Amino acid sequence: MIHGLTTVRTASTALLDRLSRTIQQHPKRITAAVAAVLLTGGGGAFAVASFAPDPAELPVRMVSYPVESLAENLVLGELDAPGFSLFRSEQVRSSDTPESLLQRLGVADPAAAAFMRGDTPVRQNVLGRTGRSVSAETTDDHRLVRLTVRWVPDDSGNFRRLIVERTGDNKFATRIETAKMTTNSRLAGGIIHSSLFAATDASNIPDAVAVQVAELFSGNIDFRRSLRKGDRFSVVYETLEADGEPLSSGRVLSAEFVNNGKTHQAVWFQEPGAAKGAYYTLDGESMRRAYLASPVEFSRVTSGFKMRLHPILQTWRAHLGTDFAAPTGTAVRTVGDGVVEFAGVQNGYGNVVFIKHRNQHVTVYAHLSRIDVRQGQSVEQGQTLGAVGATGWATGPHLHFEFRVNGVHQDPMTIVTQSEAAAPVSVAGRPAFDRLAANMRVQLNAAALIEQASAD
Repeated sequence: MIHGLTTVRTASTALLDRLSRTIQQHPKRITAAVAAVLLTGGGGAFAVASFAPDPAELPVRMVSYPVESLAENLVLGELDAPGFSLFRSEQVRSSDTPESLLQRLGVADPAAAAFMRGDTPVRQNVLGRTGRSVSAETTDDHRLVRLTVRWVPDDSGNFRRLIVERTGDNKFATRIETAKMTTNSRLAGGIIHSSLFAATDASNIPDAVAVQVAELFSGNIDFRRSLRKGDRFSVVYETLEADGEPLSSGRVLSAEFVNNGKTHQAVWFQEPGAAKGAYYTLDGESMRRAYLASPVEFSRVTSGFKMRLHPILQTWRAHLGTDFAAPTGTAVRTVGDGVVEFAGVQNGYGNVVFIKHRNQHVTVYAHLSRIDVRQGQSVEQGQTLGAVGATGWATGPHLHFEFRVNGVHQDPMTIVTQSEAAAPVSVAGRPAFDRLAANMRVQLNAAALIEQASAD
């Protein structure tokens, strides 16, 4: 029995000794095998001790190989670095010289300035002009590559493109091209803080668009006295573009104005087969009234229909009209259809025009610098009949405007707001109008969201 136990111990000792030698000779294989058994056998969680040596104790050996230069053994400083172009746009000013214009465009090129100073097309179409779009392409060291000036010469729908281009070292050439403008639409909006023009300037809306908005809603809103801080507006308008750059603004396509909590909307629509279009509310009612709100485009009123101290006679007298301050030469238009009853010189009025309308209505336009109509001539609403001046009893250039009903002076603003509107959209044109109105509602909402996002 004792001999049997001794034999078992001897065998166990021999087995353990062999396992120990095997583990020492193959540590990684034994570790992997034990880990596999533990992880797959019981489904429990086990901690596996690694029998591998510490990586920090392993020997480190540096290996280096020679690599042939891609530059064929040239020094990197001798290689030509790739150049790049710089672009910048500006507006031409009437006081510009070649040097001042190029400086604003980031161009430092005396040779280009000298060429422009002596080039006839540049002198005729760039220098001394104002508001023309100009862009420059330069090298990375600010030498001129190409100068492009764009402008609209007339109402043909085309634009002119003058190009000054480098043709060699200190050599340039000029050419003028004619191309077709493209029409796009833009969305914009604003919030009134002080005035309409201040709000449109803050939103980068052209003055011509601001004037159209004021004209469009002038029968509903007195833009001189009724604007409130916080009033807001949205507008969709045409832009005329050349080479992707806007050169001028076109017609207002739709607009919305919220004044003192009341919303006013308008959309431009041309009836199928009609010679011209007109503005309507989004419900299809005409925006056109029998009389315009003003005989000049939106401007500042200097003296309303009230008692005042006469600037020349220095006595308090009733001012039976409205005075519009404007520079001499500003176009004056008739506020409604009618016939010229008188055109000439009359006492304190100076150069004056009387227009007779229906219903015994007469309008008077005084202190004109010139008269463009004659007695007995028929005129249409908006037609130019003369220009602002300072003739007669006038202390400065302005238009004195009167409205008479049966020979009695009336407040022009009251007459305008009470005048009847034109016919609504016809039954035949209604389907097309409804589609347009739905589209414009979406665009006006988008313009309002843009403005709200920019304000936030």
